Amino acid sequence: MRIHAVSLAVADLDVSADFYEHVLELPVVREGERARVTIGTSILEVRSDPSHVGPHHLAITIPSNKFEASKAWISARVELLTADGADEFETAPSWNARSLYFMSPDGTILEFIIRRDLDNSTSGEFSSSDLLNVSEVGIAVDDVPRALRELAEHGVSPYGWNAPDFAPVGDIDGLLILVGPGRPWFPTSLAARMSAIEVDARAGAPADIVLAPSSVLKLQ
Repeated sequence: MRIHAVSLAVADLDVSADFYEHVLELPVVREGERARVTIGTSILEVRSDPSHVGPHHLAITIPSNKFEASKAWISARVELLTADGADEFETAPSWNARSLYFMSPDGTILEFIIRRDLDNSTSGEFSSSDLLNVSEVGIAVDDVPRALRELAEHGVSPYGWNAPDFAPVGDIDGLLILVGPGRPWFPTSLAARMSAIEVDARAGAPADIVLAPSSVLKLQ
């Protein structure tokens, strides 16, 4: 699954746009009550709608040889999130990945992740150009097993293990992280809740799949 675009609601558009432009140093184009952020090969649209704010979760893939460099770069700009005193996290062995997390001012839990099975090393010092793409989007749904079945009907399969309230779907290039409302987004205590989010992705058979009342996956 390749995630082409994500659209999510934020409470304060100016604060969110400024964060992506001036803290993460990404290209941002503002259009009325929306702003489009270019993150490598993905587009993140943040739109002003306080009634449908997250918390959200997004992961951004970075080059597999630049984890430590990314940590130095981002920790000079924001505070890293921790769990049990750690600020770096190894994923399940089948994922073969390592992550760090930080928070945007709009309450989005952002993740830098290296996926060692991807051949995506780059040279030079770490910069915003090493933010390669959005590769995970968290979505709260009221019935995770039912959402899994519906996605499977459209050619989107589970990725690794899943549980009644947690299920990654997709592949190494892009994943949806389906969770039940109330499950905390790691590594915080912030509970996931159904909110307005749209994802455009290239995977499976073309379809528009309503995963929750305001959450839609558009497959191309």
